[in-house]
Amino acid sequence: MTSPHPALAPAPVVARTEGWADYALLDSGGGRKLERYGATTVVRPEPQCWWSPRLPAGTWDKADAVFDPTDEDDAGRWRLSSPVPDTWPLAWGEARFKARLTAFRHLAFFPEQGANWAFIDRRVRARAAPPRILNLFGYTGVASLVAAAAGASVTHVDASKKSVGWARENATLSGLDDRPVRWICEDARKYVQREVKRGSLYDGIILDPPKYGRGPTGEVWRLFEDLPGLLQDCAALLSPDADFLLLNAYAARISGLSLSHLMREALVGRGGMIDWGELALVEAPVADDPAREIGLSFFARWTSRP
Repeated sequence: MTSPHPALAPAPVVARTEGWADYALLDSGGGRKLERYGATTVVRPEPQCWWSPRLPAGTWDKADAVFDPTDEDDAGRWRLSSPVPDTWPLAWGEARFKARLTAFRHLAFFPEQGANWAFIDRRVRARAAPPRILNLFGYTGVASLVAAAAGASVTHVDASKKSVGWARENATLSGLDDRPVRWICEDARKYVQREVKRGSLYDGIILDPPKYGRGPTGEVWRLFEDLPGLLQDCAALLSPDADFLLLNAYAARISGLSLSHLMREALVGRGGMIDWGELALVEAPVADDPAREIGLSFFARWTSRP
């Protein structure tokens, strides 16, 4: 008899990322956020921060770098008030990675993903045998390194040669060059389709697609058009004893609930549970004021067992 669809969690989950030694959300408000990356403080646009800042304006004025957007697609320029190195090292757990001021307002990783990194670390370490993990749209590789450090064999896929190069640099920085990680520069859909034909299987899949992107040979990725087919193919790559499928999306016109139903359809016959909700950054507390939170992306994650 075919197993049922996975069960859907009855209520959304807020997967919270609090600051750690190398990162802190210091303050937010007025459409911006003040953050610390190691010893460097930056100000970046954040439209969801409608409220007022809690720290004095002078604190914001002392930031080392401020990002000034030039369009609605996150492009812009950094304005420096003090010298900032081209790259500088940060860490989360055993993963080491380089921060850098990119032309698209982020710093070559997304700190709110800390909640997902913790999930990946926990699931990999709970396995009796080292799992095979596939990380699609892997960018600069922090999730891949977290999985590798926890004992997984990892296949990291990204369409950007530059991003894969950065990811390999981060692996060296982490001292993980000897771990079983395959670095592949390719369109995620083409790679997954070939893996399905080869009969490859994975125990866990991480899927963090952009809203729009281009592959190394001009392939066009559009989230709303292409995600359903890719998710179906990912479901075919899950081993009989697979542990998880983690899907994250930053598009404004999507929700954790919609991602969960799409995932449930792809995983018919699997059983298990799908949690869904949003990732949030937790602001550092100020005096007796409760810590505020910024919801930044939506997720759905299937697990085969608690």
